[in-house]
Amino acid sequence: MTTNHTSYVYVGLAGETTPGRIVKSGLYRMAVGDTHWEPITQGLPEAPAIRAIATHPTHPEILYVGTQHGPYRSADQGKHWDKLNVPDHGLPVWSLLFDPRDPTIMYAGYENCEIFRSEDSGAHWSPLPVTVRFPEVTVAPGANPAKRVLELTANPANPQELYGAIEVGGVIRSLDGGEHWDNMSHGHYLNDDTVDMHGVLVGRWRPGTVFAIARAGLFRSTDQGEHWSSARLEPLNPKGQTYCRDIREVPGDPKTIWVAAGPNFQSDAGVLYRSTDGGLNWARVEMAGMEPKTTMFALAFDERQPKRMYCATNGGEVFASEDGGESWAERHLPEGATQVYAMACA
Repeated sequence: MTTNHTSYVYVGLAGETTPGRIVKSGLYRMAVGDTHWEPITQGLPEAPAIRAIATHPTHPEILYVGTQHGPYRSADQGKHWDKLNVPDHGLPVWSLLFDPRDPTIMYAGYENCEIFRSEDSGAHWSPLPVTVRFPEVTVAPGANPAKRVLELTANPANPQELYGAIEVGGVIRSLDGGEHWDNMSHGHYLNDDTVDMHGVLVGRWRPGTVFAIARAGLFRSTDQGEHWSSARLEPLNPKGQTYCRDIREVPGDPKTIWVAAGPNFQSDAGVLYRSTDGGLNWARVEMAGMEPKTTMFALAFDERQPKRMYCATNGGEVFASEDGGESWAERHLPEGATQVYAMACA
């Protein structure tokens, strides 16, 4: 691992690809301990919409981002960027994942439910045969036609076990490293809410546990996604639901899991939830004098110092904590920088 290295927190701006939604652009970094953000877009496409950021597990100077024109790579903490050669027709990238045991293996999730895999650190990519279809969504009147892979995750104990959170489409699973995929969101279709998935996480504290977050809240499975039940977070909107956007496990502490949430996609409140027992029970976290004014959209932890954590709202508010969320400080982005969609720390 690289030593004597300055840690940075990275923030990417973007938006929905649905017509009429606000789209911002830009990628910023801030040195840990500083309060100044600097733009780092040299080599990225014009007005880059950054919906995914992935830092290399053992070489923190290397990072990848997903843009509206495919993935890009930097070898110098974001100072310069190079486009990766993916046969993706320039579609937007919404998620990036490193294999938890072999960082030369990477996955990229796209709009239109496409997933590409690289086995040589991103030099070459090939499409995976994602043949899952969602007729209960796609034929519903007024349903969102997009099938974005908003998040990809792997079981750290078995990297061949992969999950994807699909907006709008539910959760998909592969047990063979992506060669075959199954739809794990079965049941009678009512509306987009319960299949509008925003994230998925394999819980390490109890084998077989998987968490999925959605427009309709947080769901838990104890059998690798075969069956799901609601985690019953405190409801934040009139539907009795909680709009959840990001879920992260604290590095080195599999019992502690955080969720970023709010009443709706656009709202006047950002909320954090935390579990300290591996996801059995959840409690809302008071942010010690901070009152986020828009929906909480992103979470990030410093792998080397896990008590150092960050969160951000889609309104552009960024908050930092050095003590595991007990106290917080604001880290204001430049004027006009809103629509935070991606966040990472390394």
